Amino acid sequence: MTYTITTKIIVFLYLISISEAIRNIISIKNQDELSSPSVNEPGICSLLIETQGYKCEEHKVTTKDGYILSMQRIPTGRGGEKSNKPPVLLQHGVLMDGGTWVLNSPDESLGFILADNGFDVWIANTRGTNFSRGHTSLNPSDPAYWEWSWDELVAFDLPASTQFVHDQTGQKMHYVGHSLGTLIAFSAFSKDQTLNMLRSAVLLSPIAYLGQMSSTLARAGADVFLGEALYWLGLHEFAPRGKAVADLLSVICKKPGNDCSDLMTSFTGQNCCVNSSMTDKFLEHEPQSTATKNMIHLAQMIRTGDITMYDYGNADDNEKHYGQSTPPVYDMESIPKDFPMYLSYGGADELSDVEDVKTLLKSVKDHDVDKLVVQYKEDYAHADFVFAVNAKEVVYDPVMEFFKLN
Repeated sequence: MTYTITTKIIVFLYLISISEAIRNIISIKNQDELSSPSVNEPGICSLLIETQGYKCEEHKVTTKDGYILSMQRIPTGRGGEKSNKPPVLLQHGVLMDGGTWVLNSPDESLGFILADNGFDVWIANTRGTNFSRGHTSLNPSDPAYWEWSWDELVAFDLPASTQFVHDQTGQKMHYVGHSLGTLIAFSAFSKDQTLNMLRSAVLLSPIAYLGQMSSTLARAGADVFLGEALYWLGLHEFAPRGKAVADLLSVICKKPGNDCSDLMTSFTGQNCCVNSSMTDKFLEHEPQSTATKNMIHLAQMIRTGDITMYDYGNADDNEKHYGQSTPPVYDMESIPKDFPMYLSYGGADELSDVEDVKTLLKSVKDHDVDKLVVQYKEDYAHADFVFAVNAKEVVYDPVMEFFKLN
């Protein structure tokens, strides 16, 4: 999308309307950066996995562009039985980290359930999250550290994580992604990347097309160019717990039709089966930082309905980065038709909206029938797929049966 003079005027007027918030942003910018967690803090193993009685290994993975990612391995079940099934790589969504898969009780968390059923569990963490803030030459306080979108997760993080697991185990793995973890997988698959190391992929709350997203808060943030406003003000780290983002979010929440009394529901839809204690635990651990540029990229998808690489806003800059005036498209129809995939989506999900998923399913309509499983759960919303008290019976047991076939 080319940002016209009219668009810039609209954004300028919006910034005037939130002038009080913006004055606060500049004054607290450094405080937000200093309050970000250090990579040297205790990891997910000691905080969330070993406390439940499981063995856990901490690993570090360095991407080709220098980001140092943390990865956890659960090599045995709670009883100490060694894995006798293939590895499974778990990839979380945006504003979250690998703790997603082990926040619930052992009987309800996919990471623990897989380990107890004999799978070799590997948990990925994308750049910028609490325990993946290292870099070979940059510091999170450097704006250059945050100069990335989910394009770089496709190009660097996902290949590095899959290659590491493959090298460590000598086996092909199953992949499970949630939310943004599905978008980077679909995009990689469309370019025939990483598939040589994968047995299958499970895509929970699949994100590809976002043009019909029904989440009022997410759409409001996109419509008022929230990410662009932060970026232009010099905030390259999108820190949800920082005062800058909170100030701008409070303005959005005051707009008619935006109910922020329950932020999780406002963003994700009405989750049917996430209990209140889980919500409290979630808020202790999440949400976490991502790049402001990443949020801009997602907002572009909401506004255009397309799946393309990051749009630099004008033909000259796109030409400089891509050799063409518009950003390249990730073509979902290019996903190999014989690659086993399991897609599970919910009728109450306002981020992975039903209509957008239908558009995705049309894109893969020629997929081999025996290689594509589609599950629809009418009362599930976005968080139910990772936090619901009944997710084991509804989603995870069928997923493990799918793994057996692949």
